[in-house]
Amino acid sequence: MRLTIRHETRYQFSTPVKYGLQQMRKTPKSSHQQQVLSWRTKVIGGQSELSYEDHHNNTVELISFGGEQELTLVSEGEVEISDTHGIVGRHRSVTPLWLFLNSTARTKAGPGVKALVRNTPTLAPLEQLHALAGVIRDAVSFEVGASQADWGAEEAIAAGKGVCQDHTHIFLCCARALGHPARYVSGYLMLNDRTAQEAMHAWAEAHIDGLGWVGFDVSNGISPDTRYVRVATGLDYSEAAPVSGTRIGGMGENLSVEIDVAQQ
Repeated sequence: MRLTIRHETRYQFSTPVKYGLQQMRKTPKSSHQQQVLSWRTKVIGGQSELSYEDHHNNTVELISFGGEQELTLVSEGEVEISDTHGIVGRHRSVTPLWLFLNSTARTKAGPGVKALVRNTPTLAPLEQLHALAGVIRDAVSFEVGASQADWGAEEAIAAGKGVCQDHTHIFLCCARALGHPARYVSGYLMLNDRTAQEAMHAWAEAHIDGLGWVGFDVSNGISPDTRYVRVATGLDYSEAAPVSGTRIGGMGENLSVEIDVAQQ
């Protein structure tokens, strides 16, 4: 399947920014199941300084800006996707697999995670991880706007509701507790009922001996198919966030995001 993607992030400020620096992770990479046919980035109100690959093989663009009250970042292109039933394949990074067994502030296991792990049946690794996704989905319902951006896994479990970011953090905690390296994935998802969206999607990948990395979308109850475009990975959201950074000045920030994903 060939998908066309346009992702616009716009910052508006009531007073000019003295200086700002943004890290942008919006660029998908070609792999055995997805081929990037074209991709381009346009910066309005700032300057693209450089692009590099981080320790997760994510493409990171550094954007500087200052003296303006508006910054617009537009990324767009075409990607060809083939269906591998969620299997990404062998670990290709210089980052060691054992790193993905480590917890972070957002993926620290507490009583909620431990209870979900106890409720997950003992099965072969692939079947067990699919069962885990079901256990999480039953315990934490998907509800847009239900959680805070800085929530970790335990906060979402305690609330009993959350969004794809929360489902992914919970899965990472539980999978690591079961002995499986696991990582956060940020990317694009073509929805069946509309093309316009306000945020990127998130899902998890766990490493299984003999298969390599395998994707699990807890929120939708499936493994990624030809509607999914992988962009960035990390130990949690903070390492795969589409845009992050810092600035001096610029009061009264207003952020708007427009994403359009459609089949060509």
